[in-house]
Amino acid sequence: MNDQLVRVISDEANVRAMACLTTATVREACTRHATLPTASVALGRAMTGAVLLGALLKGRQRVALKFEGNGPLGKIVVEADPMCLVHGYVGNPAVDLPLKDGRFDIPGALGRAGLLTVTKDLRLKAPYQGVVNLVSSEIAEDIAYYLTDSEQTPSAMGLTTIPDDRGGIAVAGGFLIQSLPPANEEALDALMRRIKALPPLAKMLLEGATPKEVLDRIFGDIPFEILGHQDVAFHCGCSRDRIEQALITLGVEEIKSLAEQGEDTVITCEFCREPYAFTSEDLRRLAEERH
Repeated sequence: MNDQLVRVISDEANVRAMACLTTATVREACTRHATLPTASVALGRAMTGAVLLGALLKGRQRVALKFEGNGPLGKIVVEADPMCLVHGYVGNPAVDLPLKDGRFDIPGALGRAGLLTVTKDLRLKAPYQGVVNLVSSEIAEDIAYYLTDSEQTPSAMGLTTIPDDRGGIAVAGGFLIQSLPPANEEALDALMRRIKALPPLAKMLLEGATPKEVLDRIFGDIPFEILGHQDVAFHCGCSRDRIEQALITLGVEEIKSLAEQGEDTVITCEFCREPYAFTSEDLRRLAEERH
């Protein structure tokens, strides 16, 4: 099936929940950035987490997550919006560590000491920003901790990304469960027990489970209502005009200096790796327009 997110709400448990399949979306990002397996898993988990957080927003709002650690990966930066459009990159795409206890060593790649910064553009005067320490560097646990600690919303999150034998992406997806006030502690405990008893999320998705079927298994006999479905896709809003605006911030003298080198100046977008070439003539025109 195509990448998709489903939103649900349960009046009985007083929770809202989402689950998504992001395989093709993560695959495109990893292909663009030429990530090795450990970096692919880290980027895929973070992008999927951003999709789930972005789906909580409305209109033209956006969310950005930045994981910064003391490991070889350096950082992970991802952005998403309410339409489930997402992009992102890692500081070092060439990271590939040995498995640790049969699992991808994301804490070793990202580093156990670091910060998660969540920035929300809510279309107000200034963006909202929250910062928490990385608690495990497993991505899902760090995002859940941020939601519970900074936003005072008890949350459980599961994220998975599994590379295939050819270095691509076999499957990626995730889920988010959030308590609504007043909390139904008994129902929350039941949901947490079910989540712990489930097979690994990757196994369910590899066997063909849809996002809705993942939620069916989490909720069990607790009823819920489907609020809607949304396609998920990789998307970067970069353009030649935006890159020109970035060049302009360098100042007229710096632009002239680049033009005098006599070679094309190529600027590559960090998020999608799209290259934009500017000839000496292009740069002189920009400098003249700003003079």
